[in-house]
Parts: sequence; structure tokens; C-alpha cells
Amino acid sequence: MERLAEVCADAVPSAVLAGDPCFDRMLAARPYRDRFRRALGVRRGQRLVVLNSTWNPEGFFGSGGGQDVLPGLLPRLAAELPADDYRLAAVLHPNIWYGHGPGQIRAWLDRARRNGLTLIDPVHAWRQALLAADLVLGDFGAVSYYAAALGTPVLLAADGAGVLDTEAPLAEFVRRAPRLDHRAPLLPQVERGISGHRPDPGPSGFVTSEPGRSAELLRRHFYASMDLPEPSGPASLEPLPLPPYRPGKVTSPLHVRTRVEGTDIVVERSAGHPAGAAGDAHLAVHEETRHPGDLDVADVITRAGQVDDPRLGGPAAWTDEVLRLHPHCSTAVYVTGPHTCVVRGRGRRGTFRLSADTDAGADADPAAYASAFHVWMAHGGVVPARGVVLRMHTAGGVHPFHVKAIG
Repeated sequence: MERLAEVCADAVPSAVLAGDPCFDRMLAARPYRDRFRRALGVRRGQRLVVLNSTWNPEGFFGSGGGQDVLPGLLPRLAAELPADDYRLAAVLHPNIWYGHGPGQIRAWLDRARRNGLTLIDPVHAWRQALLAADLVLGDFGAVSYYAAALGTPVLLAADGAGVLDTEAPLAEFVRRAPRLDHRAPLLPQVERGISGHRPDPGPSGFVTSEPGRSAELLRRHFYASMDLPEPSGPASLEPLPLPPYRPGKVTSPLHVRTRVEGTDIVVERSAGHPAGAAGDAHLAVHEETRHPGDLDVADVITRAGQVDDPRLGGPAAWTDEVLRLHPHCSTAVYVTGPHTCVVRGRGRRGTFRLSADTDAGADADPAAYASAFHVWMAHGGVVPARGVVLRMHTAGGVHPFHVKAIG
């Protein structure tokens, strides 16, 4: 009210303290965080990093006078953040979409999308993405402020210096929020941003002093304005819907580093050459790669499909065809579900079904199990008639999976 009086005193008599319906809907949906994470394909042990930009030129996705950070940052995030440890999504202000057009936005971000970035619906799903996030990499827009108000770690990549009213609560948040140094290695900064985070009660207090009451306050005001009796039932807001299932999909080549110790295999995959990565290396390529030449040098080629998909002929026909078409490839992988795949090796290695032991907590990309199995076999592994259980180490956890020969 004090700030309103400073800029428009005539409006004060008509002003109403009515809370924040947007924030109230997020507060009500908090218990469903795990559902929102599953909708975005976030697996056990993975961390979801949400990139957020407001629509100002000085924003994360703005021109910024030649200081536009996002285009150069996206390929580095894909290269430096292990693909099985991190999931990337982007919330761009609706004015960005409407100003440039959806086709242009998708074209600009095509490489990032092939590296696994998911673009979030800017109207219907951004709140759910915030609730699911482990870290928001953003700017001085309201979405970053909402994230801080929810207690989510925020790293600022653009602070909007000179754009904000210095007296605004948002400006105070920007002054205090930790910064992303885009010249320094990204993974340590992301890890510190999550592990070192301490929630700040300030933003939530300035979002609303009446949390959970906006529907009640607004309805009371509306009916009073119409000089009508208010309904007797409780006022309510539309709950946040569960978004469609959007699993991560990487069609860029994945550089895989592995270490084998008996039936334990450490796997780290990334869409670039991570600095200092150790271990045996191989290249895993999705069949839908943008560059067909990638398939000619791939050690492992992957594809997802239904078992009875007539276009692909099913796992047996597809894996046989891939090994015939690409002589350099050692292993063809047909992903049949969220936790299963069929693997065919060149020569006498045979065909195998890999299935995650979900009862033991396994929850990783089946293509990662296939890379673990690929390198285990290359180190002399032999699958007995009864099958074998291998343990893949990735995303800070252990993911056991069963291997059974099927042909």
C-alpha cells in the first residue's frame, strides 16, 4: 500500500489486499512434487535444473547488449553436467514465444533440445516445473522470485542491473541471490548451488502476506462489489493439472565413460567431452541423430519403440538390421519400456533382455544399462544360462539390472 501510494495515491482507496492465486496454487500442489518430476521423466538420483528467462532484452534469453549468455551456456551445460545425473528444462516467458514465434524458438534451441533440453509450456506447466526443480538457473523475472519463495535454490545468470526499481522486493532478492559465473566450470557451481542452499523466508513474505487465502479474499471482494451475498461454500482455486509425460530424449551422440569392477560398472554419459573424465570410452548414438555420419562411428546405437511396432519390425529385426547397416557398431539397443531393453551384440555375443530391478530401487535410462552391459562384455563378461545381475553406478546411486539371453 505504501508503494502504491508513492506512485498513484488516487488508487489507494480502491486497492484490496487479495493475496496471490498463482502462488496459492503452487502451495496447494506441493504434495505432488514427485508426480511432477515423474511427468518430466526425472529419474531416481537425477536433479532437475530449470532454466528460466523473463522477456526483457536484459533477461537470460535477451540480447543484453551483446551479453546474451544462454546460447553459449546451453551446449556447455549438456557437456559438463552428466546426462544421467541431471535433467534440463527451460521456462521461457510467454512474450518470448509470442514475440519470436514458436518455430523460431524451437529452431534457436534445436541443438539444446537434441542434447536433452525440454521446453516447458509457458502457460500451463511452468508452475509444476518449478515445484519439480532442484535448482533454477534464471534471471530477475518473477519466476525466479517464485522459485526462491518456494525454497528452491536459485542461481542468477542475468541480474537486470539498471532495470529494476531499487526499492522493490525483487531488487533486494537480486542483490542477495548467488550468481552464476558463466566463465567458470558449471558443474561445481550447480552442485554448490544445491548443496549449499539455505531457504530465505524473505521472498515468500513479499509474494503474499495471506498465503492460501487468495480465493477467499478475492471472492469476498467481488461479491461485495456486486452487492450480492457471497456463496456459503468455501472459495477454491483450480488445482494445478498433472502435465503430460515428457521423458528426456537425447538424440545427440553421448560420450560414455565407464569403469568395470566385476559385476559393478560405473557409467557417466554426457553430450560433450567432459574435462577430466576418466575411464574407458565409447560412443552411444541414437538412431534419430541429426548427422547420419554419427552412426558410422558409433559403438552403441539405440532406439526406443514398441515391441510390436510394424515400422521397425520389433527388437529382433531392428537390431539385426542396425548391425548389418553399420559395420563399426558393436551393440544395438532397442528400448522397449521405461526399465527394459533388448540388446544384440555383433558376432557370437547373442541377444539379451535387460530389465531393471525396480524392487531394489533401480531407475535409470535403459540405454545406460545397455552401455554398462556393452563394456562389461568387452571386458570378458559371460552371461550364464540362468542370467546375471549387474550393478550400474550412476546418478549417485546403484541400479541393479537383470541380463537374460534370449537368442
